Amino acid sequence: MTRFFQARRLAVGMVTGLALLAGGLLTAPAMAADQSGQLESGGRLRTYAVHVPGRAAPPAGFPLVLAFHGGGMQGEGMRRLSRLDAVADARGFIVVYPDGVDRHWNDGRSTIRNPQDDVAFIAALLDRLAQGRQVDRQRIYATGLSNGALFAQRLACDLSARIAAIAPVAGTLPADLAPACKPVRPVAVLQVAGTADPIMPFEGGKVADFGGRGEGGEVLAAAASAAFWARANGCGALGAQQPMAPIAPLDRTRVLKASYAGCPAGAAVTLVTIAGGGHAWPGGPQYARPIVIGQASRQLDASAAIADFFLAQPAAR
Repeated sequence: MTRFFQARRLAVGMVTGLALLAGGLLTAPAMAADQSGQLESGGRLRTYAVHVPGRAAPPAGFPLVLAFHGGGMQGEGMRRLSRLDAVADARGFIVVYPDGVDRHWNDGRSTIRNPQDDVAFIAALLDRLAQGRQVDRQRIYATGLSNGALFAQRLACDLSARIAAIAPVAGTLPADLAPACKPVRPVAVLQVAGTADPIMPFEGGKVADFGGRGEGGEVLAAAASAAFWARANGCGALGAQQPMAPIAPLDRTRVLKASYAGCPAGAAVTLVTIAGGGHAWPGGPQYARPIVIGQASRQLDASAAIADFFLAQPAAR
């Protein structure tokens, strides 16, 4: 099979899997606190959905988590994939699921086809949410998958005055973005990446472009991405990898965790490596066949781990 047909097969399989998620085949109960909204930004009408836990807001307001979908998805697909609503209800934070333009984010790669100013959109969205709900402005976080993970990295670069922490999954720092990334304050980072990701290379390099149909570009290695943020935050040395206890006996993937020492308060940097893991949300569904995206690990509940990481950070000041 030629590389073209391999790329085509990969693209068709991934888009089909993401379409199933966005189309609602993975059901989730509607919550009374779920709302949708529209916002004009850059001459476009942008859309988003919000989930607010069914409890009274704390005195400082709810922490807020921005959850960014991957390429080919929309916010509803990210909601179903991550199942963050249930974690938000248990931990007590707001989750926001914005929609990209043509199902993509402008994450800083020079190869991105739609160069809309998504950073300005998110800044305006945060202004809107702070007006209408009780939001703790010192506890605003961002996570995402794939293209959404790369965009979370960009927000840590370009909107660090407002984003306290990020948790990119299956997406590291874009190589085009790294030279110009100069955050104005430290941003805590939980980097989650699989060693067998066929789309975003764990060791860095070219992103799969699906035979010319994808966004392409290059990214840093997972370890180099974490090291970049450790340097930016003024952290010390990287600690030894610690294996996490397996929780799914039949799953051959394994989870290794390593954290940087000496990071300032609220600026922790941790690298979570999914040995054998693919281009997926750990603990989420196997949204496409393993031959297409690799293995979705069952050894980690990424949504719970991300929430715990975010909420463990002291409020940004």
